[in-house]
Amino acid sequence: MLSDENYVLEESRKTVFSKSEDLKPIKSGQIRQNIIWKYVLHLLLFHVGFVFACSVYAFGLSAVRIKWLTVLWVPMYYFIGELGVAAGAHRLWSHRAYKANLGLRIALMLMYAAAGLYCIFHWVKDHRIHHKYSETDADPHNAKRGFFFSHIGWLMVERHPEYLRRQKELDLSDIIADPVVMFNRKYENELYIMFCFVIPTAVPVIFWGETLLHAILTQCFIRYVLILNAIWSVNSFAHLWGHRPYNRVINPAENSIVSLVACGEGSHNYHHTFPWDYKASEWPYMRFNVTTLCIDAFSKMMWAYDLREASPAFVQKVMEEIGDKYNESSLIHQDGYNPIDT
Repeated sequence: MLSDENYVLEESRKTVFSKSEDLKPIKSGQIRQNIIWKYVLHLLLFHVGFVFACSVYAFGLSAVRIKWLTVLWVPMYYFIGELGVAAGAHRLWSHRAYKANLGLRIALMLMYAAAGLYCIFHWVKDHRIHHKYSETDADPHNAKRGFFFSHIGWLMVERHPEYLRRQKELDLSDIIADPVVMFNRKYENELYIMFCFVIPTAVPVIFWGETLLHAILTQCFIRYVLILNAIWSVNSFAHLWGHRPYNRVINPAENSIVSLVACGEGSHNYHHTFPWDYKASEWPYMRFNVTTLCIDAFSKMMWAYDLREASPAFVQKVMEEIGDKYNESSLIHQDGYNPIDT
């Protein structure tokens, strides 16, 4: 662990002291990223549906009143999908921050399908490239290209040539060797339809007699669009706005609002500095880090094991080396605690 930590610190030092002009801005004349119109229409359809659904409830346009259980079902299924992304695709499969038994991996895979994203294999590939080449042309949602591109625009265009080149260098053998991930890849469309739309829509209708219209509006449009934008906010808001106490020169920042909507994924300055930490934050249960709470619960039930985390002493060392001195952690320095003295 110590050697891994020292390696990351050395790599972070190189980032701090590298010249800013090494990363040249993208010029529109240098590349051609064609718009993929079917993806534009797909995203537009759901966002227009979201506006319509919200208007129905905001102005009381429905003749039949929605049941309160249907309202509660929205945040419940939202959380299921978010946990599948944060604890599954992100912390388990992308970063190998902990290990999980077969039952938990299957559960997380199905919960991930509830979020309505592309298959886990491609999500992991994109995320590993994002970390390795963050804020460069190889980064699929490069925040240096602006808020709109990093939030949703990257899904509407063909990938940058540099991304296509760099993806060939990735080692994805661990993902390919996982039958759960490969099952998700093989049945991507079926899982998407079933767990993102059919099941969440059918539950209110079958179990408490909700109308099909209310079930469709709340689950297929309101819940789905909310969870998409919450996940995308990690790539946009958390890369553009917030403080940077752990690494002062990288874009990823600490953003509490993102943590709230993305189940604890908003401590992004910490996460990009210590990507192997299963908590994805210095604070295990603060800043709405519900995902860490769930992983700890899985660990107590023996479903998750080998949880990896950065030691407090190492976090302190990195902050002193490359952190923003005006935004130091309140947790490490509380009660006069100094890990160097221990």
